[in-house]
Amino acid sequence: MTITDEFVATRTRRRAPLAMRIAERAALRLSRTKSTRRSFLTTTAVAGSALVVAPWRYLLEPVSALDAVCGPANDCSSGWTVFCCTINNGRNSCPPGSVAAGWWKADQNSFCGGGARYYIDCNSTCGSCGCGPSGICDTPCWTCGCRCNDDPTTCDHRRVCCNRFRYGNCNQHLACVGPVVCRVVSCVPPWQWEPGCTTVSATANQTGAHHAPCLDRSPTPPDVFAFGNARDLGAGRGRLGAHVTGLATLPDASGYWLTSAIGGVRAFGEARRYGNLDNTPLRRPIVDIAATPTGLGYWLVNSAGRIWAFGDAEYWGSTESLDLVKPIVAITVTPTGLGYWLVNANGRVFAFGDARHHGSTGLHNSNGRIVGIARTMTGDGYWLLSARGSVHAFGDALDMGSAEGRLGDAVAVSIGASRDRNGYYVLSSAGRVLSFGAAKWRGGLGSIDEPAGPAVSICSTPAGVGYWIATTSR
Repeated sequence: MTITDEFVATRTRRRAPLAMRIAERAALRLSRTKSTRRSFLTTTAVAGSALVVAPWRYLLEPVSALDAVCGPANDCSSGWTVFCCTINNGRNSCPPGSVAAGWWKADQNSFCGGGARYYIDCNSTCGSCGCGPSGICDTPCWTCGCRCNDDPTTCDHRRVCCNRFRYGNCNQHLACVGPVVCRVVSCVPPWQWEPGCTTVSATANQTGAHHAPCLDRSPTPPDVFAFGNARDLGAGRGRLGAHVTGLATLPDASGYWLTSAIGGVRAFGEARRYGNLDNTPLRRPIVDIAATPTGLGYWLVNSAGRIWAFGDAEYWGSTESLDLVKPIVAITVTPTGLGYWLVNANGRVFAFGDARHHGSTGLHNSNGRIVGIARTMTGDGYWLLSARGSVHAFGDALDMGSAEGRLGDAVAVSIGASRDRNGYYVLSSAGRVLSFGAAKWRGGLGSIDEPAGPAVSICSTPAGVGYWIATTSR
């Protein structure tokens, strides 16, 4: 697969210095040649930085410590896009009004212990505007304007909303996006933590040393938002150390746990920490957490289906030795706690302990990537949720409706059964909640004034008239 990009250098509203104007003219000429992202940006990094950044300072003075933190190409003329945490209140996530539209990686990266470092482009949305084969909507439809990040408190002075291109290996259901607003960075592959990203890879190793001061800070504590009769349980106990991947609640709704991609566990309310994987080397990220029926333990599962049991949770088996084709994405537990189901992105369901297999969407799933599973009250059935929002019912689970076509630019990320199991909730990455059957809608993240990161998981209260939504700032 050949991936090409276009770069459009758009002038800022105020008149730029002569050196900047010369660099922009060069950028425009290069953009008309249909150069690739890598060849263009490499060229402009050499020519532009010499023109725009004070050359005598670089010749006669040592580079400042702050600039060293930001790494090379940290000026606007370099052609690279700013990191999201620089302009998004410290959050290493796509800001409101943007969506993950593609990713690339830098191999053998020191920031990630010698592994790959992954970058996601967050492109602005286009509303109802159409676009041509490039996948980029026309300038009048952009929700942001091209500018240089000139915040003096940071050395990350790269571009915002200027780069007009799209790798296209995220959220392919969106025909049109705008320019790249900013970029997110992670040591975990994006298809494992960003719904809608595929495994189609692109590499740009020259970005490996790009950095920003906000990336060195501790991850912003994730937020859990309470709706209906769900209680806000405040700050939790324990370290996460990475983006949130799962939420599990106590049976009486007096507490809950969050887990992260590296196996950190944070407990809230009456929930207690029974263990974590902070000091355990992981080859695959943790994708979900499930609590025992007593609330005295929990399981963590990674994308290979390996299981870690803590507290009174018991190990009943795993898919670690199987050829899964696609990664495990979620776990749900039987009513007795003596078994559990795992589901992978293809929709294959694996039953362990006293869990029984009631069907799946199959090895060759044509219904879209599966992202979640929820069981019925009896444990004799379950629902599978796809990223498109379609819901598939098996066993004694009833088909009560689908969110497909109702999620806008977002994708579905989690399904939560109401505690009486006569209904379910579908949660989108934008924090929108759709209720089905007896499940009652109590609100979504659209009503929250403080911007949150992407939604990750939803769990309902025992009475079924409230729920929690977990989000992450990565």
